[in-house]
Amino acid sequence: MDWGKGILLTIIGFVALIITMVVISVRMDGIELVTENYYEEEIKFQDQIDKENSALKLDREVINYDAASKTVLLDLPSGASGKLQLFRPSDSNLDQVLSFTAAEEGQTVIPVENLKAGYWKFQLNWTEGGKDYYEEKKIDL
Repeated sequence: MDWGKGILLTIIGFVALIITMVVISVRMDGIELVTENYYEEEIKFQDQIDKENSALKLDREVINYDAASKTVLLDLPSGASGKLQLFRPSDSNLDQVLSFTAAEEGQTVIPVENLKAGYWKFQLNWTEGGKDYYEEKKIDL
């Protein structure tokens, strides 16, 4: 075998490897977008930043996770309403959206023992006193 055949076999092997990698990546399942309407939400992003800044000015952490009882505690005043999105980055089929209205002053308890173990993002949008707020907490169940 001479040098020409060795170089030719190396190039053919490299091309075969690249084609195999492309075929594998195209056939992969489970690749999901974070959201279906990504571009529309990107336009509204400044509103989201304003809500986050408003929540930071409250000087309290609204979302608290109690690992012992496997519950999420929302520290909201009476009359506050909004929605809590339970977002699972690895599987959008597990995502949930819970709407709520805080009936009494103090902590609203949301049980999460039925959620699949792993990494979750809890995204809370709420209205309190006519002003909109947003807080996000990353939790590993």
